[in-house]
Amino acid sequence: MTPFSVLGLISALALVALAIAMGGHVGAFLDIPSVLIVIGGTLAVVLISFTPADLASTAALAGQALGHGPQAFGGLAKHLLELAQKARANGLLALQAQAAKEAHPFLRQALFLAIDGAPADAVEKILTQDTASLLERQERGLGLLRRAAEVAPAMGLIGTLIGLVQMLGQLSTPEAIGPAMAVAILTTFYGAVLAYMVFTPLAAKLEQMSGDDLLMRKLMLAATLSMLKQENPRGLELTLNSLLPPTQRVKVFK
Repeated sequence: MTPFSVLGLISALALVALAIAMGGHVGAFLDIPSVLIVIGGTLAVVLISFTPADLASTAALAGQALGHGPQAFGGLAKHLLELAQKARANGLLALQAQAAKEAHPFLRQALFLAIDGAPADAVEKILTQDTASLLERQERGLGLLRRAAEVAPAMGLIGTLIGLVQMLGQLSTPEAIGPAMAVAILTTFYGAVLAYMVFTPLAAKLEQMSGDDLLMRKLMLAATLSMLKQENPRGLELTLNSLLPPTQRVKVFK
């Protein structure tokens, strides 16, 4: 996780825990039937719309999203311009050793395609399809998280109705009213916590990561195609700056 993700998660949970502790009845907020209704019910409903493989993939994506921090797009642009300058001066084969050391698999793949002499149209098609596949997986994970965020409060409402029915059916037994009311109230609480403190923030983080991944790949693709076409790196700088946010635009050439 990034420090901001950790801080946000801990702060949100701490505020809820503090509010509960100040009431002096912590045990009253623990109810197994309510947990089963909300968590189990949400999982079951989500699996109606998605597959177990989608669930596993989304869990992995959510973990990546939590670890996703601010991206230094300007630094990447400068690195790409350095590669372009080297390729223009010494040819694409001069990048072979450096390409093998690239940390990002997309850039590594792009450089090797260019070094191997693939036509620019073929490189663009392959890399664009690879990006589309990634975005499709991320969009499916985003849809699953959003669906879970919709379902969790609904399961809380269902639990509330169950608890109310149980309570109304036992009005003649005062000692049974309390447990039934606990299920009624706590399922709504659990559903709201899951939806608005877990699933919705995870969906927002995944959406941010997806946008950053797309921009990063656009920069890498633009640089690779420019090198393949043997364009002047000065022109590449203009292209990259047109893609970059204003605060991260670079100035390499005077």
